[in-house]
Amino acid sequence: MPGVQLENVWAWLCRPDLWPTWYPNSSNVKIKNQTQTDLRLGTQFRWKTFGVTIDSTVLEFLQHERLAWDAHCNGVHAYHAWAMERRDGGVYVLTEETQNGWKAWLGSKVLPSRMQSWHQRWLAELEEVAKSGMPRAE
Repeated sequence: MPGVQLENVWAWLCRPDLWPTWYPNSSNVKIKNQTQTDLRLGTQFRWKTFGVTIDSTVLEFLQHERLAWDAHCNGVHAYHAWAMERRDGGVYVLTEETQNGWKAWLGSKVLPSRMQSWHQRWLAELEEVAKSGMPRAE
C-alpha cells in the first residue's frame, strides 16, 4: 500500500465497529466482552459477513505487526490473520484465512473465488480508508 501509514492501517483494522462504514461485507459488529471498541488480545465480537453471523475472538495481537481471530458459526470454523510491515513509502499487508466445516466446503464448491475476491476488496478498501487518516476516536 504505497503512501499509506502503518499506524493508520492498524487503527482502522482494529476498529471492527467501523468496518461496515468502509467494508460492505461486514455488518452488525458488536464487541461482547469489553467496553472499548478497539480490538486487543482476547476481544470477543459477533458480526455478520457473507450473510452469516459469526462469533470471533482475537487470538493474536502484536501491535502494528500481526492480528488474527477465529470465526465460528454452524458449519464454519475459520482463522483469519493479518500481517503487516512498514516498507519504503508505505506498508505491506498480507491477509490469509483458513476455513473448515461443511458450510465452508460447500461455499468453496458453489462460489470458488468468492472468498478471495472479497478479501481483495477488504484490502483495497482498507488502503483507501487508511489514506484518509486515522479513524475517529471512540
